[in-house]
Amino acid sequence: MKFQKKYVIAAALVLALGAAVYVNWQFTTNNNTSVKELGAASYVNATAAATADEAKQTAAQSKEQQSYFAAERTKRQSTQDKILDEAKEIFNLENADEADVSEAQKNVEKVLKSFTIQDSIESIIKAKGFSDCLCYISDEGVSVIVPESELNDNSVLVIDDAVVSHYDVAYENISIVGA
Repeated sequence: MKFQKKYVIAAALVLALGAAVYVNWQFTTNNNTSVKELGAASYVNATAAATADEAKQTAAQSKEQQSYFAAERTKRQSTQDKILDEAKEIFNLENADEADVSEAQKNVEKVLKSFTIQDSIESIIKAKGFSDCLCYISDEGVSVIVPESELNDNSVLVIDDAVVSHYDVAYENISIVGA
């Protein structure tokens, strides 16, 4: 009796396993054609030719964006240089008070820390696939400027992650602007 009981249990398990495989196969073959998955890739074979006007317009926008980012970097660099020059003047004064020297030293340290963090954030964002980026850190939060053509829901998440990983700021204090 024990011998037959083992065979009956083994046969029941094999049938249950077979039924589970069949049901799984039925559900997966029906869902592949009708339901799209979030993040699933789809390949499209399309040929599209841009007209000469569209190509010129895209090139002009690209040059505008490049000049905008270059001009803003120059402004930021001149402002930072001005702060450092003022601090150097205080350091070079022979009759400067200890309080003034200490305050200038704190300002220099703050500016240098801000430079470093801004550069790190910009480098990370560019490494994530953005063509250009500017980052500004202020008392209110962090502002990031990227090309408007590259902004979408995923890019906002990437930028937020890059900022939060290098600077202690809340998500609601991060401003992302398309230029």
